[in-house]
Amino acid sequence: MGLFSFLTQDIAIDLGTANTIIIMNDKMVVNEPSIVAIDKKTEKVIAIGEKARQMQGKTHDYIKTIRPLRDGVIADFNAAEQMIRGLIKMANGKSRFFSPSLRIVICIPSGSTEVELRAVRDSAEHAGGRDVYMIYEPMAAALGIGLDVEAPEGNMIVDIGGGTTEIAVISLGGIVSNKSIRIAGDDLTDDIQEYMRHQHNIKIGERTAEEIKIHVGAASAELANPPADFVVQGPNQMTSLPIEVPVSYKEIAHCIEKSISKIEIAILAALEQTPPELYADIVHNGIYLAGGGALLRGLDKRLSDKLNIRFQIADDPLKAVARGTGIALNNVDRYSFLIR
Repeated sequence: MGLFSFLTQDIAIDLGTANTIIIMNDKMVVNEPSIVAIDKKTEKVIAIGEKARQMQGKTHDYIKTIRPLRDGVIADFNAAEQMIRGLIKMANGKSRFFSPSLRIVICIPSGSTEVELRAVRDSAEHAGGRDVYMIYEPMAAALGIGLDVEAPEGNMIVDIGGGTTEIAVISLGGIVSNKSIRIAGDDLTDDIQEYMRHQHNIKIGERTAEEIKIHVGAASAELANPPADFVVQGPNQMTSLPIEVPVSYKEIAHCIEKSISKIEIAILAALEQTPPELYADIVHNGIYLAGGGALLRGLDKRLSDKLNIRFQIADDPLKAVARGTGIALNNVDRYSFLIR
């Protein structure tokens, strides 16, 4: 620790489409939905994170809720900057006499373009970051899972987030083959909304679709421990009268089938690009699932049966990328070759 180390604050940010996690001093200090509520008249932020999520779908003409990230990248630059700034303030808790300069490590999708990278860097710098480093999500997930990324051994990570699914084969501290597709948690939510409209004639919002996914979301119609049906309330599309509809996990497995199949195809495509020696390592070690999508019931078994390779869910998959980003932050010199 240097004499003036108190003047600099180290922050690791997992800037996700659905949730943003901030790690400081090896502790997770913020875990909030990536959403902001803004006053349309003054353009000032009213709420950030969970408070803003509670307003979603319930606002009047003068308040708008914005999700600044779409498909893993920044869609609204101003809202993203405001959100990062607000979440950093939340992480710091009580106000200080002065604001220390920030050293930030932030994770990004492996398929990001230079323009998208610049948008993330600019947002972090405008939010107070003096030194901003970036690390690819699958590499951060590998660190968070506890893999030795520098070993001459192949490991495959499938990180299913809110906006993107990141698939990467890692060896010797680098990504050997990767596939980043914009099919992930948000698409499953959209599939559920569409299904409920067509099949049950009931209109539901994004939040309700998310709740259905959490309570009865499944990737397979055959589960050893099936969840109980989830009752959905909403207006009938034809009459606008209130109706109640019980939804089973088998229905959800059916309605998200196309999106899950696209993820399967992407995993196969990444495996096709993998050199034979690393492929053998992957078959031996298995494939690791991270991100919120890894919690989908029956997904690991379905993928294992389909590809004939063992799939295993990381410990606390939602926070694997954030943990890895924190490890990269604490070891910036050691992992300099992983950081942009």
